[in-house]
Amino acid sequence: MSNIKHDQTLFELAQEAMAKAYVPYSQFAVGAAILTQTGKVYSGCNVENAAYPEGTCAEAGAIAAMVRDGETQIQDIYVIGNGEGLVTPCGGCRQKIREFSSAQTVIHVCGAEGVRQSFTMNELLPSSFGPENLEQAS
Repeated sequence: MSNIKHDQTLFELAQEAMAKAYVPYSQFAVGAAILTQTGKVYSGCNVENAAYPEGTCAEAGAIAAMVRDGETQIQDIYVIGNGEGLVTPCGGCRQKIREFSSAQTVIHVCGAEGVRQSFTMNELLPSSFGPENLEQAS
């Protein structure tokens, strides 16, 4: 997706969020930053817990802040983590992002150097189940 314009401000916000991550067990910090369709921005970091499955992902934190503020449409989301590989959203976060996405939503996967790869929602979670599936069932 080379035609995607990358937003330095959102990248930096995701970096700042990653720096605040609470990761005493894995030492694997992740940050996320969301731009909504109305132009508002939100961020989140992963927060681990001694009861491992009770932690939260960076994307989930950013989405919760967005929803708390009354926003429901993600335009772009930046996700950043360290390491050589792509730090793409986990399966649960892909579904959470999908809930608030449109066909135009773009997920930017970043490393320390910047955006490594960008995906549309359909590329990241093809043939997904979303709110419109439940509307059709009624």
